[in-house]
Order: sequence, then C-alpha cells, then structure tokens
Amino acid sequence: MIILKKRFFTLVLLLFSVFLAYAQEKDIPRNGEGIHAFLRRNNRTGTVDYEEFIKLNKGKFGKNNALLKGVNYLLPTVRQDVVSETDSDALASVETKVAASVKTTGQTTVRKQPLFGKMYENYTVKDRILAGACFFLVSGHGGPDSGATAKVDGHDLHEDEYAYDIILRLARNLSEHGATVHIIIQDKKDGIRDGKYLNNSKTETCMGKAIPLNQTKRLKQRCDAINNLSYKAKEKYQRAIFVHLDSRSKKQQLDVFFYHQDNAGNKKKSKRVADTMVKTFDEKYNEHQPGRGFSGTVTTRQLYVLNNTNPVSIFVELVNMQNVNDQRRYISNNNRQALANWLCLGYIKDYQQSK
Repeated sequence: MIILKKRFFTLVLLLFSVFLAYAQEKDIPRNGEGIHAFLRRNNRTGTVDYEEFIKLNKGKFGKNNALLKGVNYLLPTVRQDVVSETDSDALASVETKVAASVKTTGQTTVRKQPLFGKMYENYTVKDRILAGACFFLVSGHGGPDSGATAKVDGHDLHEDEYAYDIILRLARNLSEHGATVHIIIQDKKDGIRDGKYLNNSKTETCMGKAIPLNQTKRLKQRCDAINNLSYKAKEKYQRAIFVHLDSRSKKQQLDVFFYHQDNAGNKKKSKRVADTMVKTFDEKYNEHQPGRGFSGTVTTRQLYVLNNTNPVSIFVELVNMQNVNDQRRYISNNNRQALANWLCLGYIKDYQQSK
C-alpha cells in the first residue's frame, strides 16, 4: 500500500511538471539574438530572470550558453513587480523623468521607461551607486534639424538619430545605478535600436514641445528645460551632457573630445568631469585595444548651451561621421553601447570624487 501511494504521488508530480512545461510561455530566438537580448524582448530583464532561464532550459544551449536556432525556450514567469513609469500623456510633460514610480520585491527593483523602446523599456536597478545624483541628457539636434549626415553602404545616416540612441543607452545605464535621469530630447517612436542604419525622422521633441527650426530658439528651449528641472530638483549633484557626432574631412579619424564650461561658477567642476571622462576613455582603450593609444582632448569653447545651462555641463563630440573607421564605431550597436558604458563610468567616478 505504501509503495502504491509513493508511485501515485510520483505520477502526480510528473503529470504536474508536464502540465507546467506546456502551460509556461515559450519563444524561439531570432537570428543573432543572445540570452540578454532574447529576455529583454520578452520583458524579462532581471538577474533572477536570467538565472531562472538557464535552469529552465538546461541542456538546450550551445557553447558559452549560446542560444540555438529553432529551439523553443521556456521563459521565466513574469514577476509582478514591473511597473510603468509613465503613460503616453506623461511623456509630453516637462516633468517626465526616468524611474518616477517603482516597486521593490526582495532584492530586485524593476522599472519601466517607455522611451527606451519595447525591447529595453524594463530595466533592473542593480545598485544605488548614483543615488542622490541627477542628470540632464541632451542628444544634439532633432526635430527639423537632423544635424550632420553621412552615407554608408547606400544608407543616409543622420547625426541626431545616433546621438539619441547613445543618450538613451546612457540614460538606461545611469538609471540602473539609481540616478535620477531627465531625457531632454525625446522621441516616442524611436527607442534604443540595435540596427546599423537608423532611419531618420523629425518626430523628436523637447520634452513634448515642438523643436523650433531657428537655432538660437532651439538651443534656448533645451537650456530652459534643463534649468527649470534643475531649479526644482532636490539633488545637490546635478550634471548635464550634450552629445554630438562631428563632421569633418573623410581622412580625419577622431577620438572622443570634450568641451567644458568656462563660467566662474561651474568651470572647475565642469573641467573635472571632462578630465575624468578622457581618463576613463583612455583606460578603456588601453584595456580593449592595447597599443592603440587615445588622443581625446579637453578644452573650453563658448557654446550657447554651455554658457546658458545652470547645472555643471559638458559637451561631447563622439566621432567624425565621415571617416570610414569612425563609421564602424557608431553604426555598430555594441560600440554605441560601449560609448554609453564609458560615459556612465566617467560619471560614477566624478560622483565619487564629489563626495
């Protein structure tokens, strides 16, 4: 009798496991998709999701846990601690900022920022390294002004699209470390994109407001947005960054270079941020491309946005859009992410120096 009960119990467990396996959500990876991208596309972005995914699909991976083509993978159960930061109307508000609402379950905090796009909108706050820091992120040009242009493999490329993609990646990184982040130039349609050739549009706004064609009005609009937000912000550590891609002779390859503010109130701190960025990029190039060297520079320049922005600010030119070698750096999504990662690391260092 005892043996029969054990067998019956084992059979019930087996049937229940089979039921769960069929009931649980599944998906097949797309070409070239790794685990992290696959899970992001399916709105599972936390460390817990990754670990559960590995356990659920043990024996179904290639070398180094590579996803196999055509395999139907079990997905982790969606956790209920993922919350939306804003609705579509709130995106147009000048008060829009990353991580306005949040729920925490155990050690995991998951937030949602629709501006990051469907694949990347859910993100996990990994730590609180940047808690108490506030950032204002501005991608150059936008709206009626696409900035510099280049042609690669028959595709017309526009500065504002690539600057915006890098800004979004930087915003996500900073947010993952607990910072308050304001994305000044916004596009509801274009989130973080992994393609090489980013289509141009004129749908960018300055936090919901149409961007003027007149250059002075355009620059004043984004400076005013930053200054208004800065005035209301509670954080003492406030930093703004303006990201651009340069356009020069095709023969001239550029390393990332920075301009700092020159006004009496911010000059010292602004130069420290820029110097820290250059040092960080130099270290990363030595780490990933030993012997290449890094020739990025820090100088001051009388730019409207630097002269009229109240928080400590820097202006960065990332590449020469016309140079073949530089083009490899900005059309690759991995390189755009690396640029965002290094900018984020520079800010972490600067924040630690400020304490």
